[in-house]
Amino acid sequence: MEKLRFVLVLLALCLSTSLVKGGDPFLFFEWKVTYGTISPLGVPQQVILVNGQFPGPIINGTSNNNIVVNVFNQLDEPFLFTWNGVQQRKNSWQEGTLGTNCPIPPGSNFTYQFQVKDQIGSFYYYPTTALHRAAGGYGGISVHSRALIPVPFDVNPADEFFVLVSDWYTKSHSQMRKLLDSGRALGRPNGVIINGKSGKGDNKDEPMFTMTPGKTYRYRFCNVGMKDSINVRIQGHVMKLVEIEGSHTVQNMYDSLDVHLGQCMSVLVTADKDPKDYFLVASTRFTKEPHTATATIRYANGKGAPASLELPKAPIGWAWSLNQFRSFRWNLTASAARPNPQGSYHYGQINFTRTIKLVNAAGSVDGKLRYAINGVSHVNPETPIKLAEYYGVANKVFKYDLIKDDYEAPTAKTEEKITLAPNVVNGTYRNFVEIIFENHEKSVQSFHLAGYSFFAVAIEPGKWTPEKRKNYNLLDAVSRNTIQVYPNSWAAIMTTIDNAGLWNLRSNSLERQYLGQQLYFSVLSPKRDLKDEYNMPDNDILCGIIKDMPLPKPYSV
Repeated sequence: MEKLRFVLVLLALCLSTSLVKGGDPFLFFEWKVTYGTISPLGVPQQVILVNGQFPGPIINGTSNNNIVVNVFNQLDEPFLFTWNGVQQRKNSWQEGTLGTNCPIPPGSNFTYQFQVKDQIGSFYYYPTTALHRAAGGYGGISVHSRALIPVPFDVNPADEFFVLVSDWYTKSHSQMRKLLDSGRALGRPNGVIINGKSGKGDNKDEPMFTMTPGKTYRYRFCNVGMKDSINVRIQGHVMKLVEIEGSHTVQNMYDSLDVHLGQCMSVLVTADKDPKDYFLVASTRFTKEPHTATATIRYANGKGAPASLELPKAPIGWAWSLNQFRSFRWNLTASAARPNPQGSYHYGQINFTRTIKLVNAAGSVDGKLRYAINGVSHVNPETPIKLAEYYGVANKVFKYDLIKDDYEAPTAKTEEKITLAPNVVNGTYRNFVEIIFENHEKSVQSFHLAGYSFFAVAIEPGKWTPEKRKNYNLLDAVSRNTIQVYPNSWAAIMTTIDNAGLWNLRSNSLERQYLGQQLYFSVLSPKRDLKDEYNMPDNDILCGIIKDMPLPKPYSV
């Protein structure tokens, strides 16, 4: 029966003309989400598997492909996936957060359908419900350029490897959730894993990657962790950076790269050293006692000669990391997902219509730990915000604009008052906005904006003032979807909010995100028009107060 239902859903999707442009290929996936027991850090624990795999299957597609994923939830809890970095143009219905979607009930299935419209690059998916990300359930998404779009590489990679790095806890996700629900913090992670494994650098692990001498390979790094920034390096090799979160970059060479929470980047590595084994090394940054993991890279025909036990060291301090950020530049001579030069978009010449300053903070409510943005700690309502808007009952579920654009944090002597509520900001469709992230805390923060890519124009120490704009990179800042903010520092991004829908801005820290450090931008088109936004899918799951309400009049052309 489930198979028949799946076939009917696929048929309906293929016949749909409102969602996709004719001629763009479809990729179909059927995923079963289950629990399993493995030992990422040598301790048996419950993890979330996708088709029996941890990490889950890689979605390997091409720009403009239509992706159809039928997810069977075989857990004992409701479940959702989000597609981190996929812009979901006009289609926040597929975003997979608790603000946009009702979760998939246990024993049920839901078919996601979305298009990687005019995108290339390295992204990933992961669970957004409960604390499921702490148990895995994640996997890579690679989107390649179409054949007619030239790739700005000197050589075509012989192969490519996804490298999903993560800090990891040996506690179960349910234990961790109980800790946070009781008002306590998670504490430090217990280690680091690379593609679900944690090598010790002792030459006892099977090789994870194999390279042929003289060939060049593409490594796609993503930090899918929960708390820590991670530095990656390859023993004896340099890395040529070629892409960050969907943008081709100026191709500088690096001995190591800081990959902050939620970030992805890809590099080219040439197998031009002695034919033997080498270690890929990943270690936490900005922690008192860093955790390290290794993965073995083997040269084909190298006879398995062991790697040197002397691992390359990670840099020290965040000033080094800030300087590395400043070295990242958009490649203005390369084409993007469309056959036109990226540099034809002169973002630095556009006037802002709005400046929003967002200040992260930790505090307590009724004696329990909470995290906030501009004094509001987000709480997910029973009825998803997007559904409440679509059904015209938003006023019964949440209030818009509880936070101020020009927020000033209280002085150190005054504890910040935190309000628990859905945190929804009204965004004017097609406005060009400047967003400032101000971090007054002692740890590095990382934020992701769904639905868009933005220009990461500056990160600097201290507090932001309008005079700081003279230090912005207004020419070739990388267009991306995640930005880090160093301790007692600020970061500035710029973007056009031209993607109608409901879009999550969230901390990439699992603990902070779960305890309220996120918000939603509601970007409503002035008219209910299919040119601006798609209708709610026929297969959408309904819950909360709209569950039994009549379907609203659909958008039309």
